[in-house]
Amino acid sequence: MKPEQARERIALLTRELNHHNRLYYVEANPQISDQAFDILLKELEALEQMFPDFASKNSPTTRVGGDITKKFETVAHEFPMLSLSNTYSEEEIQDWVQRITKAGLEDLEFVCELKYDGVALGIRYEHGQLVRAITRGDGEKGEDITANVRTIKTVPLILSGNYPEKFEIRGEVIMPISAFNQLNEDRELAGEDRFANPRNTAAGTLKLQDSSVVAGRGLDTFLYGVYGHNLSFESHFEAVTSATAWGFKTPPENLGYITCCKSLEGVMDFIHYWDEQRNCLPFEIDGVVIKVNSFEHQRKLGFTAKSPRWATSFKFKTQQVVSELLSVDFQVGRTGAVTPVANLSPVQLGGTMVKRASLHNADQIEKLDLYVGDFVYVEKGGEIIPKIVGLDLNQRPKSARKLIFITACPECNTSLVRKEGEAQHFCPNEKYCPPQVVGKIQHFVSRKAMNIDGLGEETVVQLYEAGLIRNVADLYSLSYDSLVALERMADKSVENLLKGVQNSKNIPFERVLFALGIRYVGETVAKRLAQSFKTIEALKKATLEELLDVHEIGERIAQSVLEFFQNSDQCAMVELLQGQGLCFEMQQKVLKSEVLVGKSIVVSGVFERVSREEIKELIELHGGKNASSVSAKTDFLLAGEGMGPAKLKKATDLGVRLLNENEFLTLIGYGK
Repeated sequence: MKPEQARERIALLTRELNHHNRLYYVEANPQISDQAFDILLKELEALEQMFPDFASKNSPTTRVGGDITKKFETVAHEFPMLSLSNTYSEEEIQDWVQRITKAGLEDLEFVCELKYDGVALGIRYEHGQLVRAITRGDGEKGEDITANVRTIKTVPLILSGNYPEKFEIRGEVIMPISAFNQLNEDRELAGEDRFANPRNTAAGTLKLQDSSVVAGRGLDTFLYGVYGHNLSFESHFEAVTSATAWGFKTPPENLGYITCCKSLEGVMDFIHYWDEQRNCLPFEIDGVVIKVNSFEHQRKLGFTAKSPRWATSFKFKTQQVVSELLSVDFQVGRTGAVTPVANLSPVQLGGTMVKRASLHNADQIEKLDLYVGDFVYVEKGGEIIPKIVGLDLNQRPKSARKLIFITACPECNTSLVRKEGEAQHFCPNEKYCPPQVVGKIQHFVSRKAMNIDGLGEETVVQLYEAGLIRNVADLYSLSYDSLVALERMADKSVENLLKGVQNSKNIPFERVLFALGIRYVGETVAKRLAQSFKTIEALKKATLEELLDVHEIGERIAQSVLEFFQNSDQCAMVELLQGQGLCFEMQQKVLKSEVLVGKSIVVSGVFERVSREEIKELIELHGGKNASSVSAKTDFLLAGEGMGPAKLKKATDLGVRLLNENEFLTLIGYGK
């Protein structure tokens, strides 16, 4: 292809892909299949590699990220990002509306919006192209996080319609609750601490140095404030409506996220409605914002030193209840982390009965100055489980005793340690501490690791308590006679368990590496390490610098890998597993066919002819890619018995093709 032809083709593909991206992510109205989208995207990627001078900074290919930012540049805001005055009092909102009403403004109108619990952002556009994205910072200056913002699917890279030549649009970056929950599940699997709430996670994600990691976090936006010189709009609502037409995801009026009203009654109705309904939203809000609609009225009302007089916000009170602190349990996880959990007098909170609440760590207990017997304030806020946020000293009984964080492990009595810079205490006795030993074995046999049939969590506990296993290597020395003597262990159960243990020797290296339970090494990291070092011997010898050179491996993960292989007990365990015939090197996969090349496939449910893991293996052997969740780029959903209703609904809504087990096996020519 000649350069001029390539330039024209790249420009055309860029326009088409940005158009279809908007149809899917902003308007929820896809007009081409995911496969067709992927074909266009791959063509664009190939052309940009051949002709890099013609690639745009706002190319659709930047959505996947890849830029590494060592330092975020500080940039001055052209229009200061002032904060709004906040209140928790309905009376103050009423006073504010009355003051505005008495200002003598004709045809006064208010706009009510949700107050998204996210990260404020200003995005600059020139000639319809995204130029720069800046955090709020101190209101006068913020940090340039453009590379990360380009990965957010609902932020248009190139605009359409009749947009101003230069302007800035402001709004909030949010993390949807579903994306937050999935991220925490992944972190828990990797032995990492769960994030506390979506808002802080969104803020931290935007400051990550690797934009490809940001791209995988599922951030979203609502953009609603247009700023510029000589704009043609007369009102805030008109500007928001216009921004929708340019391709921005703005608050939808049809869902009630934004509305206009002319009276105090309308404002209060909006506040009361969303105070009751906020828990039904797929993202978090912490209140509502009320603005005077007319820009002319805004100019007349002006500003105070810190905030505009024409806007205010009402913050919802975090749901709290009072309960008695009955006792505290100290739980030991498989990594040795000790977590205090409060046992409470049962109380209703947010529609559920709460009996336990997180106390996080020793610092939190000390900060609250807790006594057993205290009456404490419990709230959910953004936490996964309820947390204690305060106490009523007036109700402290004379019999209450000060809560002291333990100094020895509650399971094995080993003295606890706390590493510098870490909030949690740890039990260092990982070789003999029962919950650590059991937790490591449970992780080792789990579905995404060695996937040993017949070895569920309860069976692992049973085998441990019977003295048959003390580490993961002991699984490979289990015998029929020792197992069949146990309760609930019939012939068939024993045969299935032993067969599952034997079959696990065929599990590929990357999953064996994940199964070892190295701290911070989740599924994806294990795969990256296996692909980079090829064998366990090479990984053992890897230096810190070599580990850091691997994509997605940061210093914390690298140090954890080094510490694991510097531990003589861990190395001895790996040697025992090697002696049992487990796979500790990458196997070269030979494709059986290319019938699924380029296909993204989601597997859900239980199958009759082959197991779920075998199906995933078959997908890769025929060139396909296993995806964890249904999206616009899913080619088809492989539906088994008892598949998740949420996945089925999403697939149906998106028009994703459904295949049953027999149709899939026929497609790949299974058994021929």
